[in-house]
Amino acid sequence: MQDSYDGTFPGPATAPGYPDGRPTATRPGPGSGLGSGSGLGSGSGSEPAWGLEPGAASDSDSGSGSASNSASGAASGAGPDSASATAKRSGPVRDRYFDLLRALALFRVVLYHLTGWAWLPLVFPSMGVMFALAGNLMARSLKRPAPQVIRSRIRRLIPPIWLLGAIGVTGMVLQGWGPDEDGHPGWWLLHLTFWILPISDPPYAEGLPGIHGFIGDNWASDLAGPLWYVRAYLWYVLLSPFLLRALRALPVATIAAPIALSAAFQLEYLSLPGERIPSALTDFSTFGACWILGMAHQEGILQRLPRYVVPSVAPAIALLGLWYATNHNFTEGHDLDSIPLAQALWSCGTVMLLLHFSPSWSEWPRRLRRWDKPITLLNSRAVTIYLWHNICILVAATQVDRLWNYDVMWQNASWLLESPWPALAVTWVLIGACVVSFGWAEDLAAKRRPQLWPTGSKKKPVAGSRGHRAGAR
Repeated sequence: MQDSYDGTFPGPATAPGYPDGRPTATRPGPGSGLGSGSGLGSGSGSEPAWGLEPGAASDSDSGSGSASNSASGAASGAGPDSASATAKRSGPVRDRYFDLLRALALFRVVLYHLTGWAWLPLVFPSMGVMFALAGNLMARSLKRPAPQVIRSRIRRLIPPIWLLGAIGVTGMVLQGWGPDEDGHPGWWLLHLTFWILPISDPPYAEGLPGIHGFIGDNWASDLAGPLWYVRAYLWYVLLSPFLLRALRALPVATIAAPIALSAAFQLEYLSLPGERIPSALTDFSTFGACWILGMAHQEGILQRLPRYVVPSVAPAIALLGLWYATNHNFTEGHDLDSIPLAQALWSCGTVMLLLHFSPSWSEWPRRLRRWDKPITLLNSRAVTIYLWHNICILVAATQVDRLWNYDVMWQNASWLLESPWPALAVTWVLIGACVVSFGWAEDLAAKRRPQLWPTGSKKKPVAGSRGHRAGAR
């Protein structure tokens, strides 16, 4: 999906639009200002709620039992063999490589929606990566009964959406939003139910004025922007049992099917009336191959291929997408997201390479250990960060824009005000405030004890403590 960006910074006019990765021909292009806006499951280890998701709970919702039991077993003086056996009984260990990809994807999304740098989706296609890792997690979880897994996924996702909707819809109503002037309150109230279960895009008020000095105009569009991903994710979750069966029976055809559907839409061989169903099918076709590739990686299908196949095929797929983009107005706006077929091919090829070369890190490599806490925090609050980052960017841009009112600033530091870095710093401060204020909803959704700042740091259990006894059991 294309983000609107008019090439200037800072100020409300440069605030984010819909999330990148949502292809639709009805959204405004670059230079249209505000009003268009921009998961990752851990492939092994703790089970997150959705694609952008933390990893604090295991498949059985048992919290971090694997880590605590292993640590307590070691504290009790058990030897390495005993500790290894305890870890195997407790379940798989988190794959820190996937945690790193999740953190990079989140940071890239925030940076892209703040700066509008179109080369960022080419360097790292965050949306395709998010859907791929979510698909990987879903395939692993489907070793349990499908209805149970689907119910768990929906339960973990919905409370943060409700919190966003409670605050956002209340603000829209207070600013005068309601049934349209044509007098259809029934339809308006019916569409509001998509804020309860977002299987389609929830409604929002376009063109609302901002709050002077605090938040820019049309803030509701930025609030609702990330919800396209939620809607797409829910449909992937609902269809995953069928996709997994098809993948096991016909792997190549199943992976290629979404790209073929995307080509049919792009080349206008297939068209559907209305807006909601075509929008949903376009999102599915654009990132469906990435989701299925994640499932294929979990199923071991990619690993069973000869080692030269993926490095040979994936670059060709990605370059085909880039070639198609350059021949279809990509050079004008430099916006890959506005060309769904190109996005589908580029994301598919890149995801194939990332999954093919993925190391299995049960522990961080030495060079990355210093980043353990921030990466853990990003993973633990991925849903909150993704849902609120657009609003944080808009508020941050508004605050930086106010500095132009001071002569000393624009006369002596205009270069700094025109730079995205001050707004980026303010954005992450505001995101941190959202993590503290709203992140608890993710813990409640996962049936965990709420935490304000979950960086994964815990006191080590000592002999004779409760953790020691748990390890002994």
